[in-house]
This record gives sequence, structure tokens and C-alpha cells, in this order.
Amino acid sequence: MPSTTAPKFRPSARSLELEPDMTTLTPPASHPGATLRDRRPLFLDVLRSEWTKLRSVRSTYWILGAMAATTIGLGALLSAFYTLNYTTMSPADRAGFDPTRYALSGLLLAQLAIGALGVLVVTSEYGTGMIRTTFAAVPQRRLVLGAKALVFTAVTAVTGVISCFVAFFLSQAILSSHHLQATIAAPGVLRAVIGGGLYLAALGVLAVGIGAVIRHTAGAISTVFGLVLVVPIIVIFLPSSWSNGFGPYLPSNAGRAVFSVAQQPHTLAPWTGLAVFCAYTAATLLIAAVLLTRRDA
Repeated sequence: MPSTTAPKFRPSARSLELEPDMTTLTPPASHPGATLRDRRPLFLDVLRSEWTKLRSVRSTYWILGAMAATTIGLGALLSAFYTLNYTTMSPADRAGFDPTRYALSGLLLAQLAIGALGVLVVTSEYGTGMIRTTFAAVPQRRLVLGAKALVFTAVTAVTGVISCFVAFFLSQAILSSHHLQATIAAPGVLRAVIGGGLYLAALGVLAVGIGAVIRHTAGAISTVFGLVLVVPIIVIFLPSSWSNGFGPYLPSNAGRAVFSVAQQPHTLAPWTGLAVFCAYTAATLLIAAVLLTRRDA
């Protein structure tokens, strides 16, 4: 009669080996990029995201193109007009002629385009509600603001400096018909041409900060236009003791000193003026950063 006793199980050394814990999640070896993605700094991701937003919107190209066309076209147009009327001008008008100022005269209108684009960099997301998605993906709101400002500064500076150089050389080629041109090596000319692009970049970042503070496109653009156009005109009609006292320290008046070859009376030195203008920009961004963390999206 066969025995009903179950055979004793003797575990072997092989059977005692532990099976791997399948509940533990480990990155598969077939995706080495996952480790690199985890180690990459977050700020670089935010920068790339803001760059994608800026270059994927059609209005960016239209506004930057309008800024470049205005800078180049208006300078060439005024230079051509001057050469056509040169023979009928008085000796005093001829003596006070500044070829670099004529070449960069388009910046007075180009700044409006850059100011509008800087505002739209921020307010367009508030208008569509995409700012909530942005802050959900990157809860560090100040990091987002810094990335927006840095990306827009780089784009505006490159576009502005290139446009100023093209405007200068084209204008001087037109003025050369009457031997009125200036050279890039003349005192203060190179600084003025580069300073024009830097002024546009600083103005664009100032507009980014104003857009983050106000958060409405129409109100923010009106504020930027008021600062660069309306307020300086109002100051002109004030008593000279007032206008000469604080007029040079207005944001636009201070910033424009950097692309002026001949320093006008009651104006700041070129680099001092740009430093004052950048101080306004930094203060606006600081206020925007504080409000950004205290208000709801």
C-alpha cells in the first residue's frame, strides 16, 4: 500500500534565491535620457519653454520686422530728405547736423513696437488663461518671469543692434552724396549704434515688467507709451527749473542719452543714462516678481 505521507521538501540553495521585487520602479536601461533629463537644471527647461512660446507666435515676427523696418527705413528717409534740401539750408542748420542722429532717428518709433511686444509676452498668457498652465507646470513664478525677461532681452538686443548697424550704414551711404557721412570709428559713433540696440532691449524688459504688474494688454501698452512719449512732452511745458532738474532722469530721456553722439544740455552722460534706465527696469521687474507671488493667476 503506498504511503500517503507527502515527501519532505528540501530547499536547495538555488530555490532560496530571492526573486526581484517587481513593485520597485526603476528607470529602464533602454532610456538613458531619463537620467539626463532629471539632472538637467530646471531653469534651462523654462528658458527653452519661453523661447518656444516667443518664436511660435506669428505676431513676434511681425512686430520685430516692423521694428527693424522702422529703424532702417525712417533713418534712410530722413537722410535722403536732408540731402535733397541741403543746398537750401542755412549755415546754422548745416553746422548743427548730426549724421548719426539722423541714422538712428527711427528708434523713436521702433521703441513703440518693442514696448508693445514686451507687454504681449506676459499679457497674452493672461488673456488666454494659459498662464495657469504655465504656473502649474512651473510653480516657481519668479523663475518664469526671469526666463521671460532673459529670453526677450536676448532677442531684442540682437535684433536691435543689427537693425541699428544696418540703419547707420545705409544712412551714411545716402549722405555720402554730399560728403556728410560719419564713420563708425568717429568718437561716440560706435557707442551710439550699439547703445541704440541696448536701449531697445532695456525698454522691452521694462515693458515685460509693466505687463506682469498690470496683466491687461491695453492698460499695460498705454502705460508704456505714456512713459516713453507722453510724460517727456508734459515735462517740456513745466518751468525750466523743474524740467531741467528731473527731466533728464525720466526713463526714456535717460535711456536715449546712450545713442546720442553729441551730449545735449541738461542731459545725462551716455552710460549714466543707460544705467538709470536699467535701474527703472530692474525696479519694475522687482515689483512684478513680488506681486506675481502674492496674487492669483
